[in-house]
Amino acid sequence: MDGIDSLTKTDFVSIWVRDPKLHKEDFWHTHVDYEISLHTNSMCFRKKTSCVRRRYSEFVWLRQRLQDNALIIELPKLPPWNPFFSFSNPIQVSQRMKGMQEFLELVLQTPLLLSDSRLHLFLQSQLSMAKMEACARGQTRYTVAEAIQKWMDCHTPHCPAQEVEKAFCDSTCESTTSSGLGHSMDNLQSSSSPVDCDPSTTEATLFSCLSKSPCHHDVIHP
Repeated sequence: MDGIDSLTKTDFVSIWVRDPKLHKEDFWHTHVDYEISLHTNSMCFRKKTSCVRRRYSEFVWLRQRLQDNALIIELPKLPPWNPFFSFSNPIQVSQRMKGMQEFLELVLQTPLLLSDSRLHLFLQSQLSMAKMEACARGQTRYTVAEAIQKWMDCHTPHCPAQEVEKAFCDSTCESTTSSGLGHSMDNLQSSSSPVDCDPSTTEATLFSCLSKSPCHHDVIHP
């Protein structure tokens, strides 16, 4: 991928979609998610290195929201939905990953889209679609910056869910007040610490404390 230089010629954003994993929801239903790894030196991003996992349906959601907020721009296409998509078909999986990566590469070359907080939440937090939308609209107790910061702070490799939840509570339950920047990315300083993906760390674990006060350790189901 050529360097993405939407701001200056020295800025770069590298994005990878890889490591597909099959998840069994119940006897009849499964889904596949993919690792999205980002590395950048751009001031547009809260974290310079991040890693999350997203499903194809979340890509579809992101494209629709970006299109709604950027009416004058024709967004790049995603790989078409395939009712016969099979995880056991490596060609289909590879083509889908390639198409989703190309979609993100083109999106990240568009300055107007880089200002959309949904894009940042999609790439640098593990919030659900509903919670990303609520956060972007300023309807959550946590700001966009806080959502990204706390996900990265707590998302340590091989960290048991109970330890992540306790650490998150200890660091956030002292104060959950918002500075009025629910749509802003300007609250917290960035960090260049590498992040490893661990799908066992869930949004419910990470944001249980921000959703209530005082601190409790019960799990919030999305």
